[in-house]
Amino acid sequence: MKYYLTAALVIASDQVSKAVIRMTMHVGDSISILGDFFRLTYIRNSGAAFSMMSGQRLLLVVIPIAGIVAALWYLHRHRGEHWTLYASWTLIIAGGIGNLIDRIAFGEVTDMFDFSIFPPVFNIADIAVTFGCALFIVYILAGDRLKKHE
Repeated sequence: MKYYLTAALVIASDQVSKAVIRMTMHVGDSISILGDFFRLTYIRNSGAAFSMMSGQRLLLVVIPIAGIVAALWYLHRHRGEHWTLYASWTLIIAGGIGNLIDRIAFGEVTDMFDFSIFPPVFNIADIAVTFGCALFIVYILAGDRLKKHE
């Protein structure tokens, strides 16, 4: 149940933050939060990560749906595994759903977090996917040791 609540929280925070940006800013607007280091910059991304496959809306809807279904199947097949497996895939799935909602509703994804040391502008869904992937790598590399210490 906690994984469903986590997913709902990630999706809700992602969608609320995007709605606030869409309602209060114009595309291309940028607000300085920490000087030039961190800004809120409203952009729309019609592609995947780093704008790859830009304009390929059908593929960018179908592929994530297939990935989400595959991830849910994987989790179902691996019941009883260490919590890091479920947490990682919860974050990946929730982030995928957050961006998928944008693609279906608007044809593109709203991004807003802009750090000078990291070129792409991103959103909460992207953060969830990134942390989920990092946690999954931890699970892959240390899964057996994690189970022993549980």
